[in-house]
Amino acid sequence: MAQAPKENAEEIALPPSLRFLKALVIVLMLSMIAGVITVTLLLVTRLSAPISAPAELPAALQLPAGEVAVSVVPGPGWIGVVTGKSRILIFAPDGSLRQEIEVTTAP
Repeated sequence: MAQAPKENAEEIALPPSLRFLKALVIVLMLSMIAGVITVTLLLVTRLSAPISAPAELPAALQLPAGEVAVSVVPGPGWIGVVTGKSRILIFAPDGSLRQEIEVTTAP
């Protein structure tokens, strides 16, 4: 009777190309694990950061006669109001008008 071949890990040698492929798969797995951990840590640290309070706006801004606000942009120490007549009005935090900017459209 013929003896069955032993199938131990020591006796079975992988060809060099398969060993290389196995190493590449292991490196890919480790880099993916590191990437998932990094993304998770970044999400946790960014999402748990305190949310800054919105800018304080005055109760009312007095727009010049005939102007209609299209957009309001709060900035550090100022409030910008874009009007329907292509003007930008810059107000102080107390609601007083600081500056008017005329916007001209390109021809």
